[in-house]
Amino acid sequence: MTKLVTKKERLIKTAAVSEIKACLSEYLNQVKAGMEVLITDRGKPVARLVPVSRRKNLKESLLRMEKQGLIRLGARKLPKNFWKIPRPEDSKGLVLKALLEERELGR
Repeated sequence: MTKLVTKKERLIKTAAVSEIKACLSEYLNQVKAGMEVLITDRGKPVARLVPVSRRKNLKESLLRMEKQGLIRLGARKLPKNFWKIPRPEDSKGLVLKALLEERELGR
């Protein structure tokens, strides 16, 4: 049986080991969404599933990809009308072709 408690504006769900074993994917999805899960064994806390801090990992990942020459990080904010700017035409489908080739190579 699970129960929800709040701790400093965070949701914490409590679940028994048996329930975690039966529904691990479901609990991992909830953790990815920001929830914390306290795992109990016979009513006693034994472990805690918490989301990985994405901000730090994302920044590290972006810096690593920039060093590898895979991306170029922006220096300024996007213009306010950025999402309204018309996209260039790709009538030959070259962008899609490049994307599919990249996926096949496992990048």
